[in-house]
Amino acid sequence: MGLKINHLTKKFGDFTAVDDLNFNVHDGEMYGLLGGNGAGKTTTFRMILNILKPTSGSVTFNDKKIDYNFTDYIGYLPEERGLHPKLTVEEQVMYLAQLKNMSKQDAKKQLEYWLERFKVSENMKKKIGALSKGNQQKIQLIASIIHNPKLLILDEPFSGLDPVNVELLKEAVKELNKNGATIIFSTHRMEHVEELCESICILKRGTQVAEGSIQSINDDFKQKTIFIRGTHDVSFLKDHPGVLSYNKKNDLVTLKIEDETFAQPIYDRVTPLGYFSEFSVKDPTLNEIFISKVGEHDE
Repeated sequence: MGLKINHLTKKFGDFTAVDDLNFNVHDGEMYGLLGGNGAGKTTTFRMILNILKPTSGSVTFNDKKIDYNFTDYIGYLPEERGLHPKLTVEEQVMYLAQLKNMSKQDAKKQLEYWLERFKVSENMKKKIGALSKGNQQKIQLIASIIHNPKLLILDEPFSGLDPVNVELLKEAVKELNKNGATIIFSTHRMEHVEELCESICILKRGTQVAEGSIQSINDDFKQKTIFIRGTHDVSFLKDHPGVLSYNKKNDLVTLKIEDETFAQPIYDRVTPLGYFSEFSVKDPTLNEIFISKVGEHDE
């Protein structure tokens, strides 16, 4: 059960925006869809929402096709914000809530709750155009979640926010997920993905280049990093088998190695030199995996 993407493809003429995409977001899971600009994330979201028709493949939620009858159970925060600047916060959110078949009473109660939660209660009667960009983004998120959706799609939800407001919104997303919402979101901030998601899909120019749990993707990515801290000269390691890169800053040497099998021979080479305060082997960060899969300049 949950969201199932099966051989999803979208072509615009001769251009393939999304090419044979396959992944599952389990019921109640939080899932990350990653990729550089133009990778196909927003197109994928629009196909999930049934705004765009796939060229081939299918999208189902709890084994049912997503159609107009299901829209009341979906929340969507688009990357391009779409609030009306001349409406007040109350007018805009109440209107959108009623489109989701909420009663005025329930919508007002939820609006007041989320405004208080996001520390912007004083903005209820203000026009949206008079709000800061960050506060507009909070209002857009409130409009996306006010009806307590079963499926929540967030396209770059934290972009442009200061760290304090990022934490406010992250805690709200965690609460929704804890209460049963299935959530899929895109972001360029890998630390947010590592904190919030168990599984991810990485896209490059519309093609799926990695998919699965973060742990399994990490395990499949063989490269490791060695940190060596000390005063001895280990520059000879630049030419050691398996070393992909060598960097020295003050007393810390950082080596990228092809896989962990090269760590022991490197350790055996440096320990006869004497005392080192650190010799450690670390798994790659998600950011390093992302850059390797997508390409540093793909965005």
